[in-house]
Amino acid sequence: MAIWKVRPLLQERIWGGRNLEAFGRSCPEGQKIGESWELVDRPEAQSVVEETGQTLGSLWRGSEREAIFGRRAGQGERFPILIKLLDAEEKLSLQVHPPAEKAKVLGGEPKTEMWFFLRTQPKADIYVGLKKGVGRVEFEQALASGKVADCFHRLETEPGAAMFLPSGRVHAIGAGNVILEIQQNSDTTYRVYDWDRKDGAGQPRALHVKEALASIRWEDEEPAFVQPRGERVLVCDFFKITRWWLMPGEDREVVPDGGTFRYLFVADGKVREEAGEEWAKGAGRLVTADHGSLILQGVEESTVVQVEFV
Repeated sequence: MAIWKVRPLLQERIWGGRNLEAFGRSCPEGQKIGESWELVDRPEAQSVVEETGQTLGSLWRGSEREAIFGRRAGQGERFPILIKLLDAEEKLSLQVHPPAEKAKVLGGEPKTEMWFFLRTQPKADIYVGLKKGVGRVEFEQALASGKVADCFHRLETEPGAAMFLPSGRVHAIGAGNVILEIQQNSDTTYRVYDWDRKDGAGQPRALHVKEALASIRWEDEEPAFVQPRGERVLVCDFFKITRWWLMPGEDREVVPDGGTFRYLFVADGKVREEAGEEWAKGAGRLVTADHGSLILQGVEESTVVQVEFV
């Protein structure tokens, strides 16, 4: 039974900034940090548990998988969820992730994800789904004329909002958003347009137009933000997201579910765990499936997000 702190892995991105410092991440001087990988098991990146020095991958492939991750963990080669913080100081590319039925053919991995907005600047927005009336013909014409952004549905964002992005939904994060992203364990992205942006060497960033056109769900028009049902934000085939609020002095019992691990993230405020440790805004903890009930108390007015297996 354990509550573990996992070391974040900071990733420099051309569109990043320093806004993750407000969530407790130490951004190296002179670098644009766009992502902090909070929970990851990939060949190129491994989360490390601070208390034990073990990697997430070694725990997943070890003999205690069910005790740590629960009976619903499945038998996949790698931990199937990737959790990130994103700092979009500038807008990201217009892009899409391949659906499962297309990914193998295209040599990529499917990625369904959800964005939970932690911090937004005034008028910050996202591009998500297609505008009504836009099909493949209209999209390709707009690509040729440099106006493909006009094909995307746009929504203004605010803290606490959530957007579901099943594989095949075109999207881009606009400037001024800090996001908690929960996704399938995949790093496949097909860019269709990148605002004529140049990389550090002065070269245009690679685009993947052919793969993107094969991946887009053309019937996916003007999606809306997720509408939570009480504390439950979203349940999909890959993860379940719950959110709750705590006032100062208010207790919350986090009831165990032996079928799944729990990842707890303090989206706002500060809470105190029953052993006395305070978790500030931006703190994340992996609670093993065999851990009993956990009591959290609000130190400040707080929002906590929980990620579990379905």
